Amino acid sequence: MEKIRTGLNKFLNLLAGISFAAMVLLTCWQVFTRYILQNPSSWSEELVSYLFAWMALIGASVVTGERCHMNIPVLVEKFGAKGRKVLAVFSEAIVFVFAAVILVYGGIQISVLAMGQLTSSLGVAIGIFYIVLPLCGILNMIYALLNIIDICRGKEV
Repeated sequence: MEKIRTGLNKFLNLLAGISFAAMVLLTCWQVFTRYILQNPSSWSEELVSYLFAWMALIGASVVTGERCHMNIPVLVEKFGAKGRKVLAVFSEAIVFVFAAVILVYGGIQISVLAMGQLTSSLGVAIGIFYIVLPLCGILNMIYALLNIIDICRGKEV
């Protein structure tokens, strides 16, 4: 299980890093074309927006895998070890259901719906950029299952 988690983390961190580097380069290109060439590049601005969304969703998947998502420990701290374990499993189950329903199911629906629309500057189907929703949903589901297994084995609570 740890090999799966480590491999996914490395791959997603690399993907998010590449996305960030591309955003930096494209933003520099945009500034260069706007102020030096006096002919702003519209496609780079649009691509940076989509890359930002991809990077944010991929980063959210990494955070889910590391169990670093936002929580309010005031209630959890009032329970004993067994209660914390139950709440941790319940929390991961909610993450799993949310990812399945909203990100995977909803993401597929919106991606299919948006395949008929083209971006204004790039001329690419918008649905291509929305595919990150179900992909990250599947990743979040995998991470939630791995987290539940780790919790049940007593690794982290």
